[in-house]
Amino acid sequence: MPHTPKIREALEARDALAAALTRAGVQLPAMDVRTPWADDPRAGGAPYALVHLGVCSAPVALALADVIAKGAAEGGAAGSAEGGVE
Repeated sequence: MPHTPKIREALEARDALAAALTRAGVQLPAMDVRTPWADDPRAGGAPYALVHLGVCSAPVALALADVIAKGAAEGGAAGSAEGGVE
């Protein structure tokens, strides 16, 4: 997979998320980066890349939900304004 700016952005996001989850004591077993339509020559390469979080066990999902809930309670609206989705 060629490292276009969008792919590099997704790789950096994946690594940042993995590091944050590790600090919180959560490890998702199968995070990777995917590019939709990467093999379609008509698309001219992938116009974007996705961070694929994969699947996880129920205990990991519950731990992730707990970490998110705690962060939302602590950060409130200020945290969501800084890290909002584009």
